[in-house]
Amino acid sequence: MTSPVFPRRQVLRFGAALGLGWLAGCRQSRAELVAHRGDLPKAWVAQLPAPWQARWLEDPAAVVASASQSPAPGLIQCLDGWATTLPANRLQPFGTPALLARLEAAAQPVSRLFGPAGSAAVAFPWACSPWVLLLRRRDDLVPQATEDWDVLLDPSLKGGVVLPSSPRVVIDLVRGDASRLRRLRAQALAYDDHDGLNLLLTGEAEAAVVPRQRVVPLLRRDPRLRAVLPATGAPLSWNLLLRPDSEQPAPPLDWLGAILEPPLLPLLLAAGWVPPLPRGLLEARLTTFPASMTDLLLPSPTVWERCRSLPPLTPQQQKSLQDLWRETTPDHAPGTVT
Repeated sequence: MTSPVFPRRQVLRFGAALGLGWLAGCRQSRAELVAHRGDLPKAWVAQLPAPWQARWLEDPAAVVASASQSPAPGLIQCLDGWATTLPANRLQPFGTPALLARLEAAAQPVSRLFGPAGSAAVAFPWACSPWVLLLRRRDDLVPQATEDWDVLLDPSLKGGVVLPSSPRVVIDLVRGDASRLRRLRAQALAYDDHDGLNLLLTGEAEAAVVPRQRVVPLLRRDPRLRAVLPATGAPLSWNLLLRPDSEQPAPPLDWLGAILEPPLLPLLLAAGWVPPLPRGLLEARLTTFPASMTDLLLPSPTVWERCRSLPPLTPQQQKSLQDLWRETTPDHAPGTVT
C-alpha cells in the first residue's frame, strides 16, 4: 500500500491547525493562583499541582483587582477585609463543602463572607490569626498586657507604639470607647502594617500590634521580644482563598486539604499559620511544641471566645465609626474606616 501524499500547502495548513489547537489546549488548562507576597506559606505553595501556578503581587489591592480582570485567575488569596470589598458577581461558589465541614463553626460565616446562613460559601478560610501585642525589652509590661489592651496606654509607651493601619482594628482594640481611643492615638508612633515590625526591631518603637502569624517566626530568633494576647481577646484576621468568576478549573481538592493534616500541618503551625480546625485536633498537633508557643497558637477557650471577626459595616455603622475616628484622629493618621 502506498503512503498518502498531501500537497505542501495542505500539510502546512494541517500543521498550523494542530499548533493552534495545542495552544488553545494550553490556554484552557492554564490555572493561576494570585496571592499577596507573604500571605501564603511557601511550604504549601510548593505543593501546588500542575497546571496551577502561583503569581505573587506586592499590593493586596492588586490581588483583589485581579478578580475583575479578563481573564480572571482561578484562585486569589486575600484577607477577609479585602475580600468583602469584592462585588458578589465577581465570585463563584467555592465548591468544597466536605473541606469546609472540617473547620470549626466560627469559620462558616467567614466562608460566606458574612452573608446570611444558607447562602453559598464563596471562600475557603484556611487560616485565622488574632491581632497580638508584641513588646521589645518591656518584660515589665507583660503582666499588665496579659490582662487587657489598656497596657498600650501606659505613659512609658508614649510615642513608642505602632498601631495597625486599619482604623477599624484600632477602634476595636478599645471596643469603641472614645476616651480610650483618644488616649491610644496619643501613644502612636506610626500606623503601619507593612514596616511597623521594622520600627520595633530597630528600637524606634517598644510595642506593636500585629497579626499573630507575623510574630511567631520572630519569637524563635529574637529573645528581646514577647508576644501577648490579652485576656480580653482581640479582633481576628482571616486568610482566605476565593474563586473569581473564571473559566479556569476548580481548585485542587487534595492540595487544599493538605494543610489540615500532617505532614504539612505541623510545618504551618511552627511558622505561625493556624487553620481553623476544631480545638481537639489542634491540641493533638501541638503536644510537642513549647508551652509558651502553644499558648500563643492555641489560646485558652475563655480567651479565644473573646476574639471576634469583623464583618462588613453597614453604611450607618461606617459613618458612626468614621465620625468617632475623625473626632479622635491626629492629622497624620489614616481617615477611612472599613
